[in-house]
Amino acid sequence: MSRGAMRCSGHVPPGGAVSNLTALGILARSRSRFRRQSKKSFLLLTVALLVADLLGHVILGAFALHVHLNPGVLESGENFCDVFGASMVFFGLCSLFFGFAMAVERCVAITQPFFHASMVTAAHAKSVVLLLSTFALLLALSPFFSRGSYFLQFPKTWCFFPIERSTDYTTLVLVFSSLGLFALFFSLFCNIVSGLALLHARIKSRKGNTTPSGSSGRRASTASSTSWFCTLDVEMMVQLAAVTVVSCVCWGPFLIHIFIKQFKMYTEPDKLVLIGLRMAAWNQILDPWVYILLRRKMLTRLCCAHYYQGIPTSNNSLSETRRNTINLQ
Repeated sequence: MSRGAMRCSGHVPPGGAVSNLTALGILARSRSRFRRQSKKSFLLLTVALLVADLLGHVILGAFALHVHLNPGVLESGENFCDVFGASMVFFGLCSLFFGFAMAVERCVAITQPFFHASMVTAAHAKSVVLLLSTFALLLALSPFFSRGSYFLQFPKTWCFFPIERSTDYTTLVLVFSSLGLFALFFSLFCNIVSGLALLHARIKSRKGNTTPSGSSGRRASTASSTSWFCTLDVEMMVQLAAVTVVSCVCWGPFLIHIFIKQFKMYTEPDKLVLIGLRMAAWNQILDPWVYILLRRKMLTRLCCAHYYQGIPTSNNSLSETRRNTINLQ
């Protein structure tokens, strides 16, 4: 969802589109690091997420600008309200679904590397993107083919599934909120499992690098820590964890609030819905910054630079230690 659309002010900040394009450019330049088949699937899912964020930001921002320049257009034009609402549902679900797919992909890659390397391909990732996009589109278009409709929401500047419990059609908003919360919960679960697996592998690797000599053991452990922090698997895991946290913070309040509202009767507009929606709008703006700020170069500066200080080892010994560090699929 576009920040401009959610603020309902008609102002479309350029930062969201620029940051998405910048993140896509960074991924394009670093695609050589994803040349291995086991990494391509994650790259495709990441690109799908950023493209969905970019299109959602631009399209919904354009709708918001149109509403701002033409007051009352949503009240007089039912078709435009339906298109506006369907776009919000589609791009919102795509963002949540793709984040969930990325978490599942990394969880399988880290916990079942041999299965992932032999069975999960870039073609499978494309099929998942197509399947999730189609499902989101079907849900967004369901009011056009079944009982239900998009309703004008407070303060009459955006359209969505009927949120107020007093209306007759609450099934669609329950489905939307349930799917969103499901995606967030299992993304968190998969990230926790993946993180624990990486930590366990790191502990085993560190024990394997320990030597009887105190000084040489410390040097090997330090070099191993440096290499481990800078592996592509850890980089992807850090980025995915950040994306999941951003999604939970931005989407959680809105999804939880509209879900609870379906079991209570409200006779007046709830301003908390609008606040939650504005928070959800930041998801599309913050997602690309994860890949801009948490790419390998920045992680090296933040987590690895201080390990190199005071290590009087030759390049050959350091390279040998790095070769002994595991690189999970």
